[in-house]
Amino acid sequence: MRHLSFKTQSANEKIVKRDWYIVDATNQTMGRMASRVASILRGKNKAYYTPHFDCGDYVIIVNSATVQMTGTKMETKEYQTFSGYPGGQKIETAKSLLVRRPNVAVERAVKGMLPKNRLGRAMYKKLFVYEGAEHPHKAQQPKELKFENK
Repeated sequence: MRHLSFKTQSANEKIVKRDWYIVDATNQTMGRMASRVASILRGKNKAYYTPHFDCGDYVIIVNSATVQMTGTKMETKEYQTFSGYPGGQKIETAKSLLVRRPNVAVERAVKGMLPKNRLGRAMYKKLFVYEGAEHPHKAQQPKELKFENK
């Protein structure tokens, strides 16, 4: 009888190769796009994905001001912030936040889909969101990532 021995390889700094991707948010549904971006930031698109190690790629999101939401979320979805002081709670609708600071709306959508620990915070640092089509990461030669909007 022949014994086959296969070793499962756990991801580490020697194995991980981080790529740069660029996503155009024009006419993309925010939640669907955010879940796909979060998956790439975690590294779930890699064969050597390891849950306890940050093996994800860098993602650049451009045109965040033109992202869309389904249904009546633009009017009904609310973002809350609290300063910690009495009367310091602020509530803002998605429509007004997308007009005022579109990067924050997209960043919060992606951040909410990452782990809530120091590993998730490290993954979040690999996300770059820009309001317009210009970005300062041309030297990294990012590959374009297309998502089908379903």
